[in-house]
Amino acid sequence: MKGMINIEYPESLANTLRLSGKDFASEMKTSSLVKLYELGKVSSGVAARVLGLSRLNFLELLAKYNVSVLGGYDTDDLNEDIANA
Repeated sequence: MKGMINIEYPESLANTLRLSGKDFASEMKTSSLVKLYELGKVSSGVAARVLGLSRLNFLELLAKYNVSVLGGYDTDDLNEDIANA
């Protein structure tokens, strides 16, 4: 089953980003899934599947959006893990 979301936006928004309507729709879909991943709402596998990418390609895509592949795992968590190792 598929769902569809329609979002109204001013045409000037896509123009500001220098994107065609189709490219703007793709960017909105991708950026929303990247943000959901960053917030821990979806896994990288789910996001990749929705975007039609391999999980590895989705993880590589995160760099374009300056999102860590570790999600909410920050340096404090890493330092705690090192201390407990």
